Amino acid sequence: MKSFRKFILATIAAMVLFPSCDDYLDVVPDNVATIDYAFRDRVGAEKYLFTCYTYLPAFGSPRSDPAIMGGDDIWSQEDANYYFYMGGDFRAFHIKQGRQNTDNPLLDFWNGANDGKALFRAIRDCNVFLENIDKVGPDLPTTERSRWIAEVKFLKAYYHYYLLRMYGPIPLIKENLPISAGTDEVRVYREPFDDCVDYIVQLINGAIPDLPLTILDISSEMGRITQPIALCIKAELLVMAASDLFNGNGDYADMVDNRGVHLFKAEKDPLKWARAAVACKNAIDTCALAGINQLYEFTDTRYSALSDTTKRIMSCRHVVTDRWNKEIIWGDTRNNAGDGSYSWFSMPYFATNDAYGTPILSPTLRMAELFYSNRGVPIEEDPQYDYPNRYKTEAAPTEHRYYVQPGFETAKLHLNREPRFYANLGFDGGVWFGNGSTAATAGSRITNPDGTTSWVLRMKKGEDSGNKIGLRYSITGYYPKKASHFETARNSSGQAATAVRTSWPIFRLADLYLLYAEALNESQGPTNADVYKYIDFVRERAGLEGVVDSWTKYSRLSSRPADKDEMRKIIRQERMIELAFEGKRFWDIRRWKIAADLLNQPIKGWSTLTTTPATTADYYQVLTIETPRFTNKEYLWPIKDSDLRSNGNLIQNPEW
Repeated sequence: MKSFRKFILATIAAMVLFPSCDDYLDVVPDNVATIDYAFRDRVGAEKYLFTCYTYLPAFGSPRSDPAIMGGDDIWSQEDANYYFYMGGDFRAFHIKQGRQNTDNPLLDFWNGANDGKALFRAIRDCNVFLENIDKVGPDLPTTERSRWIAEVKFLKAYYHYYLLRMYGPIPLIKENLPISAGTDEVRVYREPFDDCVDYIVQLINGAIPDLPLTILDISSEMGRITQPIALCIKAELLVMAASDLFNGNGDYADMVDNRGVHLFKAEKDPLKWARAAVACKNAIDTCALAGINQLYEFTDTRYSALSDTTKRIMSCRHVVTDRWNKEIIWGDTRNNAGDGSYSWFSMPYFATNDAYGTPILSPTLRMAELFYSNRGVPIEEDPQYDYPNRYKTEAAPTEHRYYVQPGFETAKLHLNREPRFYANLGFDGGVWFGNGSTAATAGSRITNPDGTTSWVLRMKKGEDSGNKIGLRYSITGYYPKKASHFETARNSSGQAATAVRTSWPIFRLADLYLLYAEALNESQGPTNADVYKYIDFVRERAGLEGVVDSWTKYSRLSSRPADKDEMRKIIRQERMIELAFEGKRFWDIRRWKIAADLLNQPIKGWSTLTTTPATTADYYQVLTIETPRFTNKEYLWPIKDSDLRSNGNLIQNPEW
């Protein structure tokens, strides 16, 4: 009878907490012998450690990372059956089309459904590890044991953080409940947002002392957690907590549970920005101690003959795909080569016989307009930039030969832009270095004065890189260039490719510098010189003058950098440019609470569906592809209806 009672209680616990995933609830399983077996020696414990790592989200995956296909930066033509066949349904694409729901949420990280990871199960497994690691005998050295504990503490913190960023206030799973837990104990509550932040910070702080400063065994341990990683995620968490979505947001003032507990504070707390600034500086200092103190530069000696212009483009482009380069603080190698990867969906067809890959991810015209002019200021502010006529065409001048084929008739929008424009975007007439451009295959190419050969994209309907074989083309007329390693190339028949495996930058140094500049500006204003200093580090790599000099010399609005509110806008644009197509914009525009302003605007591109052969006049017509729908409720993910029915202590997010 006693055993049966335990079984009933465990079953009730499974149904009440997270009912749709009862195999991984926050209840100790009844297979204690199995757990004991897993922790009887170092080998078993190490396997459990790696199990805790396996729940990390699929960073950089168009299918499973909501930040790749969920925003306004990348679009695609839609054919659900085709996508499923080629690499999986793009759930985030459907979310931005207004298809998110409470019955069966897309990218459900609460339960682990519809390409979401089961993060509460991940937390449960982290707790199992932490509660049992001391059972391992003397074959696990004390220093190694301490490091493993620290890694799992961080992972537990990170899984809480990922859920917090997505859902807002969440239950804090500090420890697994015993098998004897009653129904009241397992009917968990969502805890106040600030309490969640403090708990995650506490976990990270507890982990940091026992984490390594750097990874010494590069061949087998890259990607495991270090002190710089932990401090950077702490900084990112605190910047998020200080931002408008979560700091004094009146839209959430009425989020009160049945205890009468308010899940958000109604008043904005400016001290949160000061706390975030300190965390960012601590992360910067620790990165420096670890030797991560310089932004990436392309210095591959095999390509020493490259022009300085191409080297600068490659420095801005290849920072994303150069495996474990010196700027990457935390990287991920799981999802970034081969079928279904970001690269697979991004690299255009260059030659007539190309047919391998599925180049369908399409940066929007909005992103093309985002980048600065070649003088380092917004194109609408630069008096020398012909902004009113940017959609009209012009023959590319000879001095643009490393950017656009000389004499090619292209949009003025594509001329006189900063190097990051050309590092990020492939476009009609644009020069694309690498990806097999030195091979003797038929296709559009150009021989550069430095002796190298580059592709020239032909994007009009019927042309090699355009709409010539059904669905596999860019619907906007742009490709995200930095998503594919420049040495990934198709073979001479165009029917296969050698894909270079990369390390997706979950977090890199430029990201940290810009977070610090943002936190300083919000807490102290631009009177603190470091606000400019850390932005200027990023701009220098792109070949641009500093913020103050650029705006003073080249902008119609020369006083903007001296004003806190205007400097905020400059910092935000700098982040959107530097980190374009890296999955940062999606989260940034939410925490800044400007997603509703951006995600209800029409998605536009060039006329890629004109008749064949398309003329220049046919192609360079701005068309509206679709108008997405975003409402305030979509700042936060919905909790599944069945979870709410099973646990009356959980409350739904606003408006769902």
